[in-house]
Amino acid sequence: MEKVKKIGALVPGFVLALVIAAAAKFLEGLLPIHLIGASVIALFIGMIINHFRKPGEVFASGLKFTSKSILKFAIILLGASLNIKIILEVGKLSLCVMVFTLFTCFGIGHFVGKALKINWKLSNLISAGTGICGGSAIAAIAPVIDADDTDIAYAMSATFLFDMVMIVLFPIMGQAMGLSDMAYGLWAGTAVNDTSSVVAAGYAFSEAAGDFATMVKLTRTLSIIPTVIVFALINARIKRKEAAANGVSVSEKSSFGITRIFPWFILGFIALAIINSVGLIPGAMSSAMKEISKFLMIAALAAIGLNTGFKDMKKSGAAPMLHGFIISALVVIVAIAVEYFMGIV
Repeated sequence: MEKVKKIGALVPGFVLALVIAAAAKFLEGLLPIHLIGASVIALFIGMIINHFRKPGEVFASGLKFTSKSILKFAIILLGASLNIKIILEVGKLSLCVMVFTLFTCFGIGHFVGKALKINWKLSNLISAGTGICGGSAIAAIAPVIDADDTDIAYAMSATFLFDMVMIVLFPIMGQAMGLSDMAYGLWAGTAVNDTSSVVAAGYAFSEAAGDFATMVKLTRTLSIIPTVIVFALINARIKRKEAAANGVSVSEKSSFGITRIFPWFILGFIALAIINSVGLIPGAMSSAMKEISKFLMIAALAAIGLNTGFKDMKKSGAAPMLHGFIISALVVIVAIAVEYFMGIV
């Protein structure tokens, strides 16, 4: 009976998040050009609702469940859409560019974050969103480093705003530089953040460029795995230091074990990616799981928005947005520079 009550308490918040997710998908479908993804729409709908009327206690546990547990489940399902073998084929060409762009995001991003006095969690969420795959990377790394909902919302906003500019400017810059379809696709696939933005910028140049940009983007998505593991190690180390500073005994510190280094949902994500890569998941089922994953991720971001007020984000000031702009601009420059040195352009 107690379990039924607990489950019942989750329903209102979960349903509210699903309704907002459905509305966001509907609004996304009304756009003549795919300029903004449903996940960002859902995040802002939630924040607008929070601004005018903060959700009451009846929704609290369900929204927390959706923003934490459902988000992790969505990440697991995302693995079913990845084919490691195909991605590695494209990766032979894009790997070098990706190494330099990821180093730019996390290496230079670390010092930019320090200079702007941004907390390390928000700084690295912005870097992850810029360097890997926008909202999906932010969503995957956030629970590993115990990021606040406000940090997640700010990181999403920072990467989203730059993406909107890039969708318009990338095709213009590509034409001005006389890039081939492959060179442009590689550039857009490694420098534009969110998947929907990569697709929009890629196909605005040409169909061939759009196809190649999408495949390169999938290669970038695979880098979520090592990135999450690295951040899990960093977070575990920080927690051990905090525990030692607070005089916590060795037995209590043992909780920072293997489950903290390799979070269960990332193990599930890797397992499904491997299963799909060896052909054990039918194509139709893989597509369905990807769609479910995307919808649940949209619902999770709606829940995060409902728990985040514009006032909370104002406290961080303009520094996170400036951080996102600097890193995104550097990635654009580094990506095309590496292509020139490789002789692709």
